[in-house]
Amino acid sequence: MNALADPREAKAFRFVRREYADGELRLVYAFDDGPELVECIGFPDAPRVADERRGAFEAALDLLHWIAGISYYKAGVPGELRVEARVPDVRAAALLDDLYLHGLGEFAYHNRLDLRDRIHFPASAGVATPSRASEHIDAAGAPTLDLPRRSLVPIGGGKDSLVSVEILRGANAPAAAVWIGNSPLIADCAARTGLPMLSIRREISPLLFDYNRLGAWNGHIPVTAINSAILVVAAILYGFDAIVFSNERSASSATLEYDGQEVNHQWSKGWAFEAALDDLIHATIAADLHYYSLLRPLSELAVAARFAREKRYDEVFSSCNRNFRLRGPKPVDRWCGQCPKCHFVFLALAPFLPKPRLLAIFGRNLLDDASQIAGLDALLEFRDHKPFECVGEGVESRAAMAALAARPEWREDAVVAHFIDEVAPHLANADLALAPLLEVAGAHRIPAHLHAVLERG
Repeated sequence: MNALADPREAKAFRFVRREYADGELRLVYAFDDGPELVECIGFPDAPRVADERRGAFEAALDLLHWIAGISYYKAGVPGELRVEARVPDVRAAALLDDLYLHGLGEFAYHNRLDLRDRIHFPASAGVATPSRASEHIDAAGAPTLDLPRRSLVPIGGGKDSLVSVEILRGANAPAAAVWIGNSPLIADCAARTGLPMLSIRREISPLLFDYNRLGAWNGHIPVTAINSAILVVAAILYGFDAIVFSNERSASSATLEYDGQEVNHQWSKGWAFEAALDDLIHATIAADLHYYSLLRPLSELAVAARFAREKRYDEVFSSCNRNFRLRGPKPVDRWCGQCPKCHFVFLALAPFLPKPRLLAIFGRNLLDDASQIAGLDALLEFRDHKPFECVGEGVESRAAMAALAARPEWREDAVVAHFIDEVAPHLANADLALAPLLEVAGAHRIPAHLHAVLERG
């Protein structure tokens, strides 16, 4: 094996090959002529790929190979991207350029890097399409696979995906709960849904951690994009006609602007990526495989309001990024109470839940703890930008806090009292109304019958 070298000195990042057999997928990458980085993804009890789906399946594997490479590319960010297996077509290359640039926006910001002149995927001439084994080809060239009418719903352990599950349940829409990785907390949430379950294994190349010890570049990557590509493969393999994420319209809002570019921690959860990936799937993989977010026309507060209607998940869900791998009988086993996600979820739920129920979920009152003031002020975008986390827009946090400030049971709590005395005077002319933020509005690709359910509230 070639010696390990600092990937920041590499001239090229190579997409070497991908190999699939019997439910095991190996994605292989390398820097220059260095050792191979091999990521393994396991699809349990994988059925044989039907002949009529083979072309689409191979195209989905290619897409996953290209997208998952972002985990490793960021270690060195060399100026050449060398694809040694099938080269992306023009449309796929354009999506990949956007994903690597904007999906690594936060990474570039923290490392003070400019990636704009480094990321250029090679593209084959014309628009490649999968095999024409199917008898039904749509106008864009992708085959219709006659996929079963059922949805894969990614479960993340937090409130959003559970709201999607309940919407689908209310519409009598067949679905399965799916997650990637081995989090016991996510497994508990999935089990609580009562849906059929699918757990997909993903193993990052251990060589990446060796590179990190050498001082490789490190930072945030667009995990939702990688998970989305894994689920495109899974949908074709197991037979699902929809991949239903739970990203709200707030996810499209940038965290800040840096060097003339918007930086969004949630870029791969945003509308631009969703629409581009759905278009690419229809054009080059499968005409009848749909990728969309069921919560796209909702704000974070609107999602919180809907979550408040269902108590079955109170004891198992968590959005805490520090504790999401853990589970235990006490709320403190699931919520650290200190991170931006804990702050935001507590604040977002507070206007819609009885106070005793909310305190039982978290095991404490985060709004009656003066040490939390700085963290909550960041959510309000008061003297700071919002955190690099999956949290709602500043206007949502301000509206939620204003609603609590008007309620006797909350207004004397330390953080709310601080808002009344220190923050609210700076918001005298701001619209802090809650109701407009609960409306269903904005671009989406939700099927009409489900959008009607969403609009009914």
